[in-house]
Amino acid sequence: MKIAIIGTGNLGKSIAKGLITNNAITTLYLTKRNTEGISEFEGYKNVTLTTDNNLAVKNSDILIFAVQPSHLEQVLKDIKPLITDNHVLISTVTGFDISKMEAIIGAEQYIIRAMPNTAIAVGKSMTCICSNTQGAKRIKVAEAIFNRLGHSLIIPESQMQAATVVCASGIAFWMRLIRATTQAGIQLGFDAKEAQELAMYTSEGAANLLIANGHHPEEEIDRVTTPKGCTIEGLNEMEHKGLSSSLIQGMVASYNKISNIKKEQI
Repeated sequence: MKIAIIGTGNLGKSIAKGLITNNAITTLYLTKRNTEGISEFEGYKNVTLTTDNNLAVKNSDILIFAVQPSHLEQVLKDIKPLITDNHVLISTVTGFDISKMEAIIGAEQYIIRAMPNTAIAVGKSMTCICSNTQGAKRIKVAEAIFNRLGHSLIIPESQMQAATVVCASGIAFWMRLIRATTQAGIQLGFDAKEAQELAMYTSEGAANLLIANGHHPEEEIDRVTTPKGCTIEGLNEMEHKGLSSSLIQGMVASYNKISNIKKEQI
């Protein structure tokens, strides 16, 4: 696939790493105002670093936009004359609706929105995808890309803000839970490196159990809780202190914040 990432910041770099690692490219153009910030990609076969968005568009079929929301409108206006019937446009820009993109470049274009997370750099992103009517004809292309970089799910655009909280912000929420588990491990006698290793691989195992078995989390919890045992004692104490409610309230607060940001942009 001939892919360009327009605006290779933190997320753009994560996508690039995933694409390169998983051999998902024929050619890859990475654009940034100052290419020193993406110098780590110099020397990779078939990867071109450039400040010229037009050059990237001309030499690519799939355009992945990872610019700041305030920059996307101008970027689209600048490249509009270069967009052909072969181009598939994939925006990872938070809060920039498909209708706004259509107003700039036309509803006849293949427009797709994707919300990956930074785990895309290691091929483990949970990516949500939606499209305009025309883009639905090419949404399998986006699925193919993001399924090579983790797992993807097609959702209505109305759920993209919620997906941002659960999947993109969710990485930070899970990191905080892993950090807390690490801190507990240290208090229980492990050194910091060992405690983090225990926390990381236990959380990975928990997720993989659900992925492999398709079970509800409570089914797996039941497998490790016994009457009057240490596991149920710990779980109940966590719930008394508000573990589940705090996590839910935090995610709802995050959703309310992103909703307010969108209102301000409008």
